[in-house]
Amino acid sequence: MITLNSEFPVLETHRLILQKLTEEDIEHLFKYWSDSEVVRYMNIDAFTDRQQVKNMVCLLNNLFKEKEALRWGIYNKELSCLMGTCGYNSGLKEEVYIGEIGYELGSQYWGQGFMAEALNCIIDYGFNILSLNRIEAYVMLENRGSANLLEKLGFQKEGILRERGYYKNKFWDEYIFSLLKKDRN
Repeated sequence: MITLNSEFPVLETHRLILQKLTEEDIEHLFKYWSDSEVVRYMNIDAFTDRQQVKNMVCLLNNLFKEKEALRWGIYNKELSCLMGTCGYNSGLKEEVYIGEIGYELGSQYWGQGFMAEALNCIIDYGFNILSLNRIEAYVMLENRGSANLLEKLGFQKEGILRERGYYKNKFWDEYIFSLLKKDRN
C-alpha cells in the first residue's frame, strides 16, 4: 500500500540529490527546456520564456500534492546545480501497482551515467516505497539513447504502440518498456 505523505521525498545517490523543484531552478530548467535537442523526444515544444518554466514547475508540484505524479529535480552534489528532472507520471494512487517514468537531462550531462544513477534510485523508490509491481516507460522509436538506457537498467522492450503519442502536432509510434519488481530481485 502506498503511504505518500504531503512532504516531498528527497533521495540521494553517490553523486546526486533528487528533490523538489523550486522557483530557484527556473534559469537552469529554461536552459534545458528551451534546448531543441533536450526536448526533441518530449511531449513539449521548446520553451520560449521563463513564465512557461514557472508554470511547469507549479504544475509538477501541484501534481504531487494531488498524488497524480512525482517529479524530482536532479541535482549534482559536486557542481551544486540542477541537471534535469525525472519521476513518475503515474503510479501514485493506492492499489494501482503500475508506474510510468519520464526523464530528461541537460545535454552537457549526457553520456556520463547521471540518468542511470537517478533512474536506479527512483526505480528502487517505486518498488520499495510506492509498492509498484511494474514500471513502464514510453519511448519514441527514434530515441535510441533512451531505449539503450532503459535496456541497460533491465527494462524489457515489449513492443511498439502504434500512434500512442500525440504531440508536436503529430501522432508518434512509441516503444513500451517495462521492468517488473521480480526482475530487480
